[in-house]
Amino acid sequence: MEKPVFVINGFLESGKTSFIRDTLNDPQFLASGKVLLILCEEGEEEYDEVEFAQKGVSIISVEEQEQLTTEFLTGLEKFYKPNMIMVEWNGVWKLVDFLDLDLPKEWQLSQIITLMDSTTFPMYINNMRSMILDEVRYSDVVIVNRCDDATDRSAIRRNIKAVNRKAMISYERADGKDAGEFEEELPYDMSKRELEISDADYGIWFMDATENYKDYDGKSVHFLSMLYVSSRLPKGYIVPGRMVMTCCAADTQFNGFLAKLPATINPDTLRSRMWFDITADIRVQSMREYKGKGVVLYITKMVPAQEPADPLVYFS
Repeated sequence: MEKPVFVINGFLESGKTSFIRDTLNDPQFLASGKVLLILCEEGEEEYDEVEFAQKGVSIISVEEQEQLTTEFLTGLEKFYKPNMIMVEWNGVWKLVDFLDLDLPKEWQLSQIITLMDSTTFPMYINNMRSMILDEVRYSDVVIVNRCDDATDRSAIRRNIKAVNRKAMISYERADGKDAGEFEEELPYDMSKRELEISDADYGIWFMDATENYKDYDGKSVHFLSMLYVSSRLPKGYIVPGRMVMTCCAADTQFNGFLAKLPATINPDTLRSRMWFDITADIRVQSMREYKGKGVVLYITKMVPAQEPADPLVYFS
């Protein structure tokens, strides 16, 4: 029988212990049977081990990351025989190290939940960008807590989605209540048919057009792009896009949409890494490369352009 493993991730004082304690006090969660809680970090708040033992929760502490081996976890499985496992991960340890472990054969990684304190997020993203984004790179759910009306949820969302587009993001107030639905304010006017996308807005446009492609059907767009040309693309198609920095200068990716060339352009004259000002009409189509529907650009104008002084664009 498979036993679900839940990993709770986040920096110190991000609210991991409170989240786990509230979860373990939920009778519905405990209805599945015995729980093994593996603590990889000692926070400001503590667990009442006697109280939890009465509820069928066993707590084991791990002080050094080197302890976490397949043999160690297999020993825990044999001794405690849990029905589910929760891991309070140490925020300064690399989560990928846990993901690389061969878990006991009965254990099945079910969900990775990352807790973030909105009040410290700006400081962390400015000073430890790579470390904080590595925390959310593999997360299924990111809970941003201690939000208030001044919280810049747009910046938080863009930074998270830059490295993990599939993550579900939830916002909570300081009292733990839901901070409500959030709709990002875009930096360009969606009421217009013609969209002018600046370098500063390219990452935001690409992300939103990927997630909400139906909103862009029938519009036109103009932006500065670098080309990707390949024989693996459909005949007559290229990909104009930009190199986007996700968490650091060493971690960049090319983001662009499939684009149909006009009949007046000879595709044999184009090479990857050429720069063009692109004007195109947007249509939403099913494409094999997208494995479904997405934005397809129908180019109406291509003008050769110079590479900008800073060729990178950003999500934030």
